Amino acid sequence: QVQLAESGGGLVQPGGSLRLSCEASGTIFSINAMDWYRQAPGKQRELVAAISRGGTTNYADSVKGRFTISGINAKNTVYLQMNSLKPEDAAVYYCHGLIRTMDVGGGVKVAEYWGQGTQVTVSS
Repeated sequence: QVQLAESGGGLVQPGGSLRLSCEASGTIFSINAMDWYRQAPGKQRELVAAISRGGTTNYADSVKGRFTISGINAKNTVYLQMNSLKPEDAAVYYCHGLIRTMDVGGGVKVAEYWGQGTQVTVSS
């Protein structure tokens, strides 16, 4: 019932910038929170940034001051502005949402959804 679609990944040199987008679509009654995770090869998936529908944000220490999460309320879309990118930022970035939607029986449920990911490569 809900899909998350990421976009904006690509190849960037160290010190460069990228802006990721995540659009939620489907039967959405409300979005409680949306987050960005990332996973590099051989590493666990980690939380990068989070934003609640009230606008509260949270960041991993490794990206504070460089990344900014925004959006969520206007178009069911969240953004991740990534500046001063480092090689260690390279990963597949996944959008995650805690979303109130309609279940298969016609009721209301709150469920977690994941996007398919977008690749961010940081290399010289």
